[in-house]
Amino acid sequence: MTQQERLRYLLEGLVAEYKKINNEHLEIPVSEEEHFTLFRALCNIRPAGAMPAEWMKIQDEYLNILAYEKGIVMINDMEERESQIYLWQGDITRLVVDAIVNAANNQLLGCFSPNHKCIDNEIHTFAGIELRMECARMTEYMEMPEKTGVARMTYGYNLPAKHVLHTVGPIIYEEVTDKERNELASCYRSCLELANAYNLHSIAFCCISTGEFRFPNEEAAQIAIDTVRTYLNETNSKIQVIFNVFKDIDYDIYNKLLG
Repeated sequence: MTQQERLRYLLEGLVAEYKKINNEHLEIPVSEEEHFTLFRALCNIRPAGAMPAEWMKIQDEYLNILAYEKGIVMINDMEERESQIYLWQGDITRLVVDAIVNAANNQLLGCFSPNHKCIDNEIHTFAGIELRMECARMTEYMEMPEKTGVARMTYGYNLPAKHVLHTVGPIIYEEVTDKERNELASCYRSCLELANAYNLHSIAFCCISTGEFRFPNEEAAQIAIDTVRTYLNETNSKIQVIFNVFKDIDYDIYNKLLG
């Protein structure tokens, strides 16, 4: 099968499922360019649950090939700014590390908005539907909603990263408070503690709580850097830490703060 044939097969399965659940017919677009958009949207909105074994196999093949087509990125490809601390700008789902950090919502099931541009949606899209399934199993016996500043670990499935660390950052409604600053610092420290508990050797952080959660970008970056530096100094951990940024504004901030 070609990649386009795989995508068509996956779409047919998702459309059939959508019709069965919603009793509503859904047309597959003629344009091949629109196929991935619909595939992503249908994966985003479906509840946690398996598809038939052959569908899952084809999805894994499709996403693994897609990861290599996008281009995987190794730590050696990144800028080392301090001992064990790196800066890289781009798509976090391309990174070959032991863990990437997901800025999750407090339900820990991923983003259900079709084709939303948040990192939670991006990570779940390219990991595959197995990630939401594991998140659902993980949260089944947890007290929900998830507390802010805690870290949980899952496998990475079809991502180049081996694991995903899910953490819920603070949402800013007015002025930033000391409580919210401490919660953001806890996100970074909890992820580092969890990574070290499982002997992970590398971790890539996204810009937790910025964007839709409205934490000011520069203050969030300073908290992130200070927390990581303090943790590495206090624990003598050898873990390699990547600050992964996507927007130019965040690259400029981290570039300035890291020197």
